[in-house]
Amino acid sequence: MALAAKLQLRQSQSLVMTPQLMQSIRLLQLSHVDLERFVEEEIERNPLLERAERDEEAIAPAAETAREETGEVWVEDDSAWTSASMADTMDASLENVFPDDPGRGEQLSPALAAQWKSAAGHAGGAEFDVDMEDVAAAPVTLADVVAEQIAFQVTDPAMRLVAAELAGSLDPAGYLGADPAEIAARLGLGEADIERVLSICQTFEPHGIFARNLAECLALQLAARDRLDPAMRALLANLELLARRDFPALRRICGVDDEDLVDMVAEIRALDPRPGLAFGGARIESIVPDVEVRPASDGTWTVELNPDALPRVLLNNSYVARLDGLSRRADEKEFLSECLQNANWLTRSLDQRARTILKVASEIVRQQDAFLNEGVRHLRPLTLKTVADAISMHESTVSRVTANKFMLTPRGVFELRYFFNAAIASVAGEEAHSSEAVRDRIRGLIAAEDAGNVLSDDAIVDVLRKDGVNVARRTVAKYREGMDIPSSVQRRREKRMAAVR
Repeated sequence: MALAAKLQLRQSQSLVMTPQLMQSIRLLQLSHVDLERFVEEEIERNPLLERAERDEEAIAPAAETAREETGEVWVEDDSAWTSASMADTMDASLENVFPDDPGRGEQLSPALAAQWKSAAGHAGGAEFDVDMEDVAAAPVTLADVVAEQIAFQVTDPAMRLVAAELAGSLDPAGYLGADPAEIAARLGLGEADIERVLSICQTFEPHGIFARNLAECLALQLAARDRLDPAMRALLANLELLARRDFPALRRICGVDDEDLVDMVAEIRALDPRPGLAFGGARIESIVPDVEVRPASDGTWTVELNPDALPRVLLNNSYVARLDGLSRRADEKEFLSECLQNANWLTRSLDQRARTILKVASEIVRQQDAFLNEGVRHLRPLTLKTVADAISMHESTVSRVTANKFMLTPRGVFELRYFFNAAIASVAGEEAHSSEAVRDRIRGLIAAEDAGNVLSDDAIVDVLRKDGVNVARRTVAKYREGMDIPSSVQRRREKRMAAVR
């Protein structure tokens, strides 16, 4: 058989993931905070974009003024105004990517550079009009608190160096993360010197820092309260028995009766096992729901996007036109074209993201109507595929949309992922039960117990089967442990101790 080179023409289809397409997909799974950060970065990078402030009372006049004066086109969706550029301003291609070098603006001609500078000054003018109420003070960290106490309580310079070394070994919870022997070897001192300085540092506030383990941390706090007696020392030396709720053994070891043991356990629970976390913790961000659900007058539900969770940006087309008339060189025109393409892509992507979230949320509300009306016991089993098939989307798209998104309902704020639950079969072949509804049922049964009637996992299985839920004992145990509920033996001990008190 002869070998010869041939040319063959074949036709095939493939999906090309351009950088902007991948960025659009990534926008779907961003939370409100991450999306705001991303939009701010785009506004800083692209001088053609501006932040559009929403005025509830004058939104329509503002939109009309924008149409007349700047030539901008505003698109209104179900719940918010989102700016978009005119369709005929350019032929935006998703094959274009973000400019890798924002500094290319320095290559512009003097006239065009002056226009850029004027626009940047106009857009960033708010930085010179600062409301002092919006300026947050720097948080006080654990290192700041410790350094201040070292300066006042450790007077010897050499010992102050040791104290600073110990402070540098603290973890975020306030525990000492280094061995004093290692610190002594590193500083060329005796271990007794390190221990002496450590004993001083362990008197610092918040009480409990510089401890090497949990028992020592609790002991330092009890010593500060003058409550570290021999019985309490014995209790701290046997915390593993306390974790197992082995109260008879603790009574014997500590030499106390039931009433005293109850008081001692209550004191332990009032302590802080991680005292360092009171300082320098991460800033707590309030949850901004992406979707709001309200009852409608016809008995259904109204699903709307939360305008506060949607970034509002606009493209100043009049400014684009002025710059286009001033640009002469090829690199100037290319830079302007890239900025314009990126601005149009961002406004379209934000609009598409909002519409996709609304579509998915509406289907979730339709599927979980019983939950909204009756409560968690009526939460239906639901999968991503069920929602994706109902709205003709891919399952991966629904997964991205439901990540880091929250829904405000009359029953509270829930993450969209909360409404997706595995199915638990029913006994008589009826409709399956959701795993979250079964968890709530188990939690309710255990909450209704008393000292004389504590339900074992087998007893809970029997009760659930009488209610039509076909669940195995290991499943009940897994759900109970997932809710941090102790076993029936431990619960019985606790309830008996509480009854004695």
